[in-house]
Amino acid sequence: MKINITGHHVEVTDAIRDVVNSKFDKLNHHFPDVSSLNVILTVEKHEQIAEVSTHFLGQDFSATAKHDDMYQSIADMTNKLTTLLQRQKDKVKSHSHQKLPMGEEDIEDDK
Repeated sequence: MKINITGHHVEVTDAIRDVVNSKFDKLNHHFPDVSSLNVILTVEKHEQIAEVSTHFLGQDFSATAKHDDMYQSIADMTNKLTTLLQRQKDKVKSHSHQKLPMGEEDIEDDK
């Protein structure tokens, strides 16, 4: 999985990069179809904002979290994205079409 990390008004340190990579490494195990993530970390006054966007199973998803601590924002953002992706995965699975086994189709008798 490719992770693009961008910082607005914040320097993306190695520690922040490691936390983001470790959080999304767990995500990669549950959702291997996710190929890339765009993470934007922003500092505005006293708020630390973490945003992520990705494409999964035919739809675009994004999650945003705000907190006083950047690490907590990253954790909250990861949890929100995991919830969104799990809903989509369950939705796709529940709408799968099941074919009837051979011979069980309705056969009309000609009379």
